[in-house]
Amino acid sequence: MAANAKKNKNLFERFANWATIATGSSAAFLIAISIIIVWGVTGPIFKYSDTWQLIINTGTTIVTFLMVFLIQKSQNKDSKAIHLKLNELLASHQGASNRMVDIEDLNEKELDQLHKFYVQLSELAELEDDITCTHSIDAAEANHISKLDHLKTKPHYINARNSHSKKS
Repeated sequence: MAANAKKNKNLFERFANWATIATGSSAAFLIAISIIIVWGVTGPIFKYSDTWQLIINTGTTIVTFLMVFLIQKSQNKDSKAIHLKLNELLASHQGASNRMVDIEDLNEKELDQLHKFYVQLSELAELEDDITCTHSIDAAEANHISKLDHLKTKPHYINARNSHSKKS
């Protein structure tokens, strides 16, 4: 699957991934600092002329303009991946509400209502004397065992275990 994913990336996506990694590196920062130092040192040579100032202004404006699109592309991709991972966690957890999947599509008013609900839930949790009372490792292990026992009865789980044992 990973090999197919690499083949399916278009030229812009490959460039954007490369540029995001390259521009986020220490080397890129050092290069940018070096350019500014060289520009600053050459000020007296060019008598701090308008052209000398225009060079750095134009260069930084162009880089900033292009970086906005690269950063937005990277953030969109990361955001989508995070949402998918969270959706998977919600969908796979018995106690979680599936209504929370694709919550990012709600309007601001609906999100505010949900936020108030979770603030109220947080306040109730703070009333507990011991935070581990409702969020302990024991409770998590018991929840896992309960969930696993429930899954073991499902046909998709049984089929997956059978096909896994046949491959081994």
